Amino acid sequence: MPHIITEPCYGCKNTICVTVCPVDCFHEDEKTLWIDPDECIDCGACIPECPVDAIFEVGSVPSKWKHYISLNAEKSKELPVIIEQKEPLS
Repeated sequence: MPHIITEPCYGCKNTICVTVCPVDCFHEDEKTLWIDPDECIDCGACIPECPVDAIFEVGSVPSKWKHYISLNAEKSKELPVIIEQKEPLS
């Protein structure tokens, strides 16, 4: 099961999670990160790195953020890959 980035990442965009990803499945826009579910290998390395607890296995996404499952799939296809850590927004 792939992993999903949810609402707590919005406005934070701490990119430490991308540095541990072995397959470069993270994508970015101006305010948040997204995970490409087709590229994610479900290693889980990113989960403990997230300082705002925004990353979940797709089967564990809280119901209030279920819409992020489709958003990650959509947004990751149209945005650039990020592989290096950058300064967080907050």
